[in-house]
Amino acid sequence: MCLQKLSFPTLLDVIGELFSDEISIAVANTEEYIYYRRSKRIDLKIKPGDPIKEGTIAYKAITSGQKVSEFINRDIYGIPYHGMAVPFHHNDKLEGCVLAISPAYTEGKSVVTIKVSDGWKPIPFEVVRYLETKERKTHIFAEEYAGTHSNTLHEFEYILPREYFIRCHRSFIVNVNHIKQIYPDTHSTFYLEMNNGARIPVSQSYSSYFRKLLGF
Repeated sequence: MCLQKLSFPTLLDVIGELFSDEISIAVANTEEYIYYRRSKRIDLKIKPGDPIKEGTIAYKAITSGQKVSEFINRDIYGIPYHGMAVPFHHNDKLEGCVLAISPAYTEGKSVVTIKVSDGWKPIPFEVVRYLETKERKTHIFAEEYAGTHSNTLHEFEYILPREYFIRCHRSFIVNVNHIKQIYPDTHSTFYLEMNNGARIPVSQSYSSYFRKLLGF
């Protein structure tokens, strides 16, 4: 296929493959987004046609006409992110910008405080085996304790250390240090046996990302 026959979205999808699975890609004209490719780690839930909001990385690049790279807090999209936006021109006229959006991870915390039957218990990250969403609650399973937390799994993705914790399913985040073995499974591509005997599915939508991070 020659380059001229590639559609604009297809070309951007191909370019997106050059970036990490943790980075979302967006393209905007001077007023609205015209392309968005979400990643597994960060999704601002942008749709083509959405207007550019004041205070976003895209807004700052377009209003300044210059490359912008900075942290944006959760006030606009509900989650914090790091962004880089590069404006582009045609015949010396500003036409829009291209954005790379990456997660903003919370540094400094080393425990998660869970609700147990008689109060609250701070649990070090390293002893947390996995997190599961069920019955509209987030359940946290650690080596000696189990309890609940008000955060969603999506919010936990910005708190938990990225080198240990991986989202493997819409209902699960696992600590890779507590995986005993990985088995193939016809229903979920493969499943994880944790060192406490729990079996956790890895869904099709997360399987390739999970394999890449674990290197198999």
